[in-house]
Amino acid sequence: MKLSIIGSGYVGLVTGACFAEVGHHVMCVDNNPKKIAMLVAGEIPIYEPGLEELVTRNMASKRLMFTTSIKEGVDHGEVIFIAVPTPPQADGSVDLSYIEAVAREIAGVLQEYRVIVDKSTVPVKTGEKVAETIRRYNKTASSFDVVSNPEFLREGCAVADLMKPDRIVIGSNNDRAIALMKKIYEPFMAPILVTDINSAELIKHAANSFLALKISYINAVAAICEASGADVEKVADGIGADKRIGRNFLNAGIGYGGSCFPKDIAAFISISRQLGVPFTLLEEVERINASALERFLAKAREALWVLRDKKIAVWGLTFKPDTDDIRCSVAMDLVVELLREGAHVTVYDPKGMDKAKELGTIAGASFATFPLQAAEDAEALIIATEWKEFANVDLLALKKIMHTPLVFDGRNSLHPDVVREAGFTYYSVGRV
Repeated sequence: MKLSIIGSGYVGLVTGACFAEVGHHVMCVDNNPKKIAMLVAGEIPIYEPGLEELVTRNMASKRLMFTTSIKEGVDHGEVIFIAVPTPPQADGSVDLSYIEAVAREIAGVLQEYRVIVDKSTVPVKTGEKVAETIRRYNKTASSFDVVSNPEFLREGCAVADLMKPDRIVIGSNNDRAIALMKKIYEPFMAPILVTDINSAELIKHAANSFLALKISYINAVAAICEASGADVEKVADGIGADKRIGRNFLNAGIGYGGSCFPKDIAAFISISRQLGVPFTLLEEVERINASALERFLAKAREALWVLRDKKIAVWGLTFKPDTDDIRCSVAMDLVVELLREGAHVTVYDPKGMDKAKELGTIAGASFATFPLQAAEDAEALIIATEWKEFANVDLLALKKIMHTPLVFDGRNSLHPDVVREAGFTYYSVGRV
């Protein structure tokens, strides 16, 4: 099939590359000429495992193309996916100006039947607004259908998630549109759930909110474990062994972050308020998440007494491993707070340092080229992102170069007994 993806960020680019991989002819559109020029030149603007190979292979086979022209995209694709940003506003609601702008641009060049698909995470009833906007600004009265097809991609394993999805959600009441969507996803061999468009839009926000709730729940349990001398890892194993609950997302730490969870939880709270049914449980999820980092920092303050002028190494800047994404990263928030309190901070991250330097919010920190360099002569080491290389560190080499063998593990990456046997004073989350 001929498909177009408007927006070539994390979701759009991965979706386009994977659709091309299964045989579709995909045109990715973006209004950033620099980004499109990079992609045409074979350069990938984001880090995502497996993505570069997919893009290179499918560009060579002529199944994946890039352009800045909305008209080219609309003319090319039988189905047009909208995958543009939906950033949060100050009150937690979603900024839909990018969606509205794309809908207007599509309307301006639409000549024949197309299926317009909301791939971006949007509030319920957005599909109705997209359809209304296209009808309003389309001068040729062309026929079209709007479909909701939320993405469930996890950064760091987005290619695998799209190639082997748990489920595919298609929100539409039109048989023609549903048939085209099913044809697109036929090669993926995954369960397809067909719903009305409003239900499909709610599924994404509800799913992410539930996962965030699990994270905040285990972080609340971690605080009780620390107060009682219990081990949150063992508690989580016991909880997760229940098939009704499952072990995933029951990992205690310094809180969730990233481009999805904080934004989606805030949006769902805002949506519920607008609908007159406040979702107060999610407000508590937000509060617990914010308190996780503060409780962790309190341990560092207590152990170090004063943070000012202390030399502290931080391993990890991205919000999770296997990505270069630092958006709403708790690790970045941690570094910002350490700098604010006057600490001398040296950071290392396998993939996120270039973007951290560009952002500039931790300009006061020093950037190391490898983990042990960051820890050299440090009075404390903080593990803020659970990269595998941090879990596999040579503890004896680390101890030799640190001024004080003091480790604060914000992601429970290391085994307490092993670290302490190596001569470290060790603090983690929910484990004594």
